Amino acid sequence: MRNPIIYTLLLVSIGITNLRCSKDSAAAFVSTTGQGGSLARFAITGNYLYTVDASKLRVYNISDPADPLLKSTVEVGFEIETIYPFKDKLFIGSTSVVHIFSIENPEQPQKLSTAISPQVLRRCDPVVARDNVAYATLRTNGACGGNQSILAVYDITNVTNPIQKTAINVPEPYGLGYQQNALYVCSRDSLLVFDITDAWQPRKTTALKDGSYVDVIPTSNTLICWVRDGLLLYDISTPLTPQLITKIN
Repeated sequence: MRNPIIYTLLLVSIGITNLRCSKDSAAAFVSTTGQGGSLARFAITGNYLYTVDASKLRVYNISDPADPLLKSTVEVGFEIETIYPFKDKLFIGSTSVVHIFSIENPEQPQKLSTAISPQVLRRCDPVVARDNVAYATLRTNGACGGNQSILAVYDITNVTNPIQKTAINVPEPYGLGYQQNALYVCSRDSLLVFDITDAWQPRKTTALKDGSYVDVIPTSNTLICWVRDGLLLYDISTPLTPQLITKIN
């Protein structure tokens, strides 16, 4: 249940600022990487826009924002849902696996590997990554099928052979994001905050219940939460103890 308008507004407001019609402003546009949530279906890295549909990854050169050029189309798999960029990699979640692509050559993404959770045969896979670890929420309710929902932790030290290290039961998890030593996971009725000082063993510290959470975007000292009836903003200057700032309906 994604709202593309909210995602577009968030991406534009966070990652693309001070855009005008001049050539100088166009250069500023492409020099900034947009920051989206873990449920996003598009991402900007450098001069390139990456989008996914149900089965394909498309690459656009946006050096000239007024004239984006389609550079390549890559078959990914079936039931593709999300895309998350990290350094020179793309993590693409489907209802069955997480596909990892290299964008060392930004116009020709190359598949490196596939991360699979042994606990769940069919699920929805929002995913985020940092350093040598990736976190994915595997939701098995409703259209996702199955009967077990978890937060999965993958070792991606060898990105061609990701290994699941930990699985934590979470009721109907949705989007997720991290800031320093805090991992934020949207669940059925709360926002769960995990301490990831030990990256492989997340430890739940608190649960916030200010809305029905869908996805999160940590940016600077603010956590933007998409809830089903609007947005919540939290102060995360102390990442493990978010403080509610306001709600936007």
